[in-house]
Amino acid sequence: MPRAINTRRNTELGLLIAAAVPVILLYAMYLLNAKVALSFSSLAVPIGLFAAFGVAHFATRRFAPEADPAILPLVFLLSGIGIAFVTRLAPTLAIGQVTWLFLSVAAMIAVLVLVPSIEALAQYKFTMGIVGVALLLLPMLIGTSRGGSKLWIVLGPLSFQPGELAKILIVLFLAAYLAENREMLSASAIKAGPLDLPRPRMLAPMLLMWGMSLLVVVFERDLGSALLFFTFFVIMLYVCTGRVGYVLVSILLLAVGGVFCYHFFGHVQTRVQIWLNPFKDPSGKGLQIVQSLYSLADGGLVGSGIGKGLPKLIPVVESDFIFSAIGEEMGLLGASAVLICYMLLAVRGLATAARAKSDISAFTAVGLTAAIAVQAFLIVGGVTKLLPLTGVTLPFMSQGGSSLLASFIIVGLLLKAGDEGTGREAQIEQGSGSVGSQTQVEKAMASVVHGAHARASRGLDTPESGVLGRVALGNRLVSLVTVFTMMFALLVANLTYIQVFKADYYQTLPNNNHTIAKSAKVQRGAIIAADGATLAESVKQPDGTYARTYPQGNVATHTVGYLSSQYGASGIEATMNQTLTGHSDYSTWSSAINAMAGIETPGSSVVLTINSQMQKAAEQALQGHRGAIVVLNPSTGAVLAKASNPSFDYNDIGSAISGNNASLVDRTTQTLYTPGSTFKVVSLSAALDSGMATLDSTYRAPASLEIGGAKVTNIDNEAWSSLSLKEALTYSVNTVFGQLGQQVGASKLVSYSDAFGYGQKLGQDFSTVASLMPDPSQMTEWETAWSAVGQPVGQHSSPAGPQTTVMQNAVVAAAIANKGVVMNPYVVDHILTPEGATSSTTKPKSLGQAVSAQTAQQIGEAMLDVVNDGTGMGAQVAGVKVAGKTGTAEVSSNAANSLFIGFAPYDQPTVAISVCIEGSEGERMVGVAAGVAGKVLATCLRVQAMGAGV
Repeated sequence: MPRAINTRRNTELGLLIAAAVPVILLYAMYLLNAKVALSFSSLAVPIGLFAAFGVAHFATRRFAPEADPAILPLVFLLSGIGIAFVTRLAPTLAIGQVTWLFLSVAAMIAVLVLVPSIEALAQYKFTMGIVGVALLLLPMLIGTSRGGSKLWIVLGPLSFQPGELAKILIVLFLAAYLAENREMLSASAIKAGPLDLPRPRMLAPMLLMWGMSLLVVVFERDLGSALLFFTFFVIMLYVCTGRVGYVLVSILLLAVGGVFCYHFFGHVQTRVQIWLNPFKDPSGKGLQIVQSLYSLADGGLVGSGIGKGLPKLIPVVESDFIFSAIGEEMGLLGASAVLICYMLLAVRGLATAARAKSDISAFTAVGLTAAIAVQAFLIVGGVTKLLPLTGVTLPFMSQGGSSLLASFIIVGLLLKAGDEGTGREAQIEQGSGSVGSQTQVEKAMASVVHGAHARASRGLDTPESGVLGRVALGNRLVSLVTVFTMMFALLVANLTYIQVFKADYYQTLPNNNHTIAKSAKVQRGAIIAADGATLAESVKQPDGTYARTYPQGNVATHTVGYLSSQYGASGIEATMNQTLTGHSDYSTWSSAINAMAGIETPGSSVVLTINSQMQKAAEQALQGHRGAIVVLNPSTGAVLAKASNPSFDYNDIGSAISGNNASLVDRTTQTLYTPGSTFKVVSLSAALDSGMATLDSTYRAPASLEIGGAKVTNIDNEAWSSLSLKEALTYSVNTVFGQLGQQVGASKLVSYSDAFGYGQKLGQDFSTVASLMPDPSQMTEWETAWSAVGQPVGQHSSPAGPQTTVMQNAVVAAAIANKGVVMNPYVVDHILTPEGATSSTTKPKSLGQAVSAQTAQQIGEAMLDVVNDGTGMGAQVAGVKVAGKTGTAEVSSNAANSLFIGFAPYDQPTVAISVCIEGSEGERMVGVAAGVAGKVLATCLRVQAMGAGV
């Protein structure tokens, strides 16, 4: 064997031995963390893998002695890390993965032995092309869907992804096609300023590949494979021709295809939306990406150590998200090392292309290298939120037999392509002399091209011909090396941003279930009701960890929130997470010193404004209904009760999240309802406070009245000759309030709505969806009339209004009871240190004077008549004066919701209430909410009378 060849193979063997050290060490660390004793038997997998690659090394010595010496060691290192993590993440799948890994190494060796040369394969280019396309499109016809993509062919107990082998066959076909047509593709161009654009007829291959990619996206729902195939095709085309025009046209086609698929196919739109904001649905569609970011943030610089992290919280982590597990447990340094390995593999693959003995071998090496490098870039970019998630696997590392087999076949072909050099030294030497000499050029061509090539027979004289063409090819490969290097450098930079600069942000997010799981050994503070009832507490378990328990059962679930090591947290458990875990307790010198020293201390307890007895009464009143109830202290804004139905079980949050999520929605704060006639309180306030009318002002009250060119009608077609405003509120007459809205005008109506809290997210320590009113400049006269009635009817760019939350309606009622002063609601009363001392107390906060005290007194007087003699008599409480206003809001032609707002006692209000009961088709809802409110008010007033209130 020549000395140079022997040196290459000795270098390869040395690198294999060097790579064996981290591979065996990593596997040993996993075994130790799994409490498995180290022995030859337990280390059989990494040792056996090294032996298999040793056999591959000797096969390379025999059948590809001039192949690049770095490729095989890099693949060994990547696959060794991969099998260690697959074993750690999915032990039940590890045996199958090990089997596939050794079969794949055997397949690589078989390629080295059985394939005489890449040129020999080119004789079957059309066969390979047809079979490759057939395999790519086969899942459209008989494929099985998994994880949303139709990529799998299932034959009995066996399943495989034909697209993995398809990419190899298509690369081989394209390499032969491009080599044969290189001069023609390069010479055929249209001048467009400084650019050479391809002629339309030369775009046929690109359009064909583009069309196939679209078919894969649409019918197989596989964004990753489609993007991968189109990308490596364009890269091969550019390397072949050097025409930037092909790249520009491909980018244009990619943009057109992307916009088309986004607008017409929901699965593409979902992928993009998850990429843009995975935290919008962190427990549903965005779960994988959110959990991936949490894992990477936990990894930091050096990682948690293999077996010590929480990557299993990521669904299917062993396949699509194995890099996230590597980032968590090997840290930024380990994950970056993996990326550098892929970058080096790409560089060595392109170096192989530069040394390849013919255009066919060169283009094959470029295509196969691009397939590996681009696939790695796409999946790592996806799991780190740099790119939309594509669902492709990480070559050599992800669990999956088809991908593993295809990747090793690619390696075998790369080694074969690099087996024979081009005589580049002679080429360079000739280039430094008289290149114009025909004899010298012919000699140089002879050293570059061993035998006749199809392109030589065309007789074209282009910059891609002969030695100059080979030099141009080399220059383009250098440019491609730069591009690939920049791609992986971008991945490392993005990873650094997540694992270093953004890590604290992700770790302190309230719903970070990784942080919650890691804090299981810390006694979390309790959540306590205002009357002393413990709603949630942490109890020590036999293993030393703490588990959340709920002494009162499923009470105030939406307010307290769930706490899950799988799904994160919500409610108070989320918003007060740092307080409950003790991470932010600096209330005393001792606790501050403990915190700075990193000593784990019990968390502080959160005492709510909610009264457990009032809360239970509200929840009981909602049994059998869908809807929500809010009870406030009108003078402070403290939330005394906040109930939403349907609700969830603290101990079975998984069922709620995996279901339709309806039970997770807090209807008190997160659902917008049509307020119906309860909004007439705001309309009347605007008229009285602005001096446009008095309670005694009279208006016509027919069953139907045309305002602004359309009708406003009364419920049940009730009619009166005329009514005062006070009477109109008592009987809830729409035609009167339609006229009042016309009189007040859109601007003033919206202005007073805003003064009561519309347009802002209410809540000092919880989140509320903002209640809506239209832009007054866009409101018609008819819409203004219906808005004053409480029905949104407009169609314009601003939202139709009014639309309200149950919390907003409670704030309106409380403001009238509080002499026109609007108080911002809150649910946390104070914080107790582990020693029982009060460390902080929430101070009531005013949002301003919505109406004057005199106006509020007049509105209250009118609301008193509603309950005494009008539509709200169901809210009456024996021995107590109750003021209120009913509402019935149509949601369809045959369904309506029932609403009520009010306060009591009338003379000295201590509670304000808002109720919304959702109606079903054909259900009579008039007065339903008033009856529910009456029951809740009676209990709340009785509790206060007994001294148990706030």
